[in-house]
Amino acid sequence: MNSQTYNQAVLELALAGLADLTASAQTKKAQRTSAQESHFLCNWMVESLKEKRFSKLVADDLTAWIRLARSQGAGAELKRLLERIVHQYQTVETSEQALGTALNAMIVTLKQAEWLVFTDTEISAKLKLDGDGQSSLVIDAKEFNQHIKDNQLVKPINLYVRADEQTLTRIALSHGLLLSQGNKKTSLVKHHKTYQIFPHNQQPALCQLLA
Repeated sequence: MNSQTYNQAVLELALAGLADLTASAQTKKAQRTSAQESHFLCNWMVESLKEKRFSKLVADDLTAWIRLARSQGAGAELKRLLERIVHQYQTVETSEQALGTALNAMIVTLKQAEWLVFTDTEISAKLKLDGDGQSSLVIDAKEFNQHIKDNQLVKPINLYVRADEQTLTRIALSHGLLLSQGNKKTSLVKHHKTYQIFPHNQQPALCQLLA
C-alpha cells in the first residue's frame, strides 16, 4: 500500500472540509455567515484531529488552523483557506509540464517583466545584490545545472527572491509550480527570501498560498 504524500493529504483534508461544510449548510437550508462557517470548520477540524481522520502529515496544519480560528474567529477565513489549497494543489495536479521546463519558462516570464535574474553564479556564502529595488531572482549555478535532468527536476532547488510574494506565487503557479513558504533566515542573498521547489511539486509542508 502506497503511503500518502503531503500534497494528497492536504488536498484530501481541504476537499473534505468544504464538502462537509456544504452538506451541513444544505441540511440547515439557510445561508451561513462567515462567522458561522468558520465556527463550523473550527469544530470540524477539532473533531478531525481528535478522530485522526486524516494523515499525520497534516496534523500540525490542523492544530495551527484551530488555534488561528479560536483567536481570530471569522477573521481566520477557514473556508477561503481551504478553497485556496484546493485551487493550487489541483492546478499543479493537472499540469503535465516537466518542472525543469516549467522553471525555465517562469524565468523567461520574469525577465519579460524586467526582473533581475541570475543563474550563473555559485553561491556558497552570503551575497549582496544591488538591484536598486528591482524585483530579483537568484539561483545557485550548481543547483540550476545539476538538479535538472532531461527537463525534469530531480532535486530541490532554492530560489532566492526579492519581490512581492503574491506576484511571485501567482507567476509560479501559472507555470505549474508550487513554492515553499518564504524564509528570510535561510537566504544566502541579502534582502532576499529563500523559496524552494521540489521534484514532482511534492512539498513537505504547506506551500506558499495565493491570497
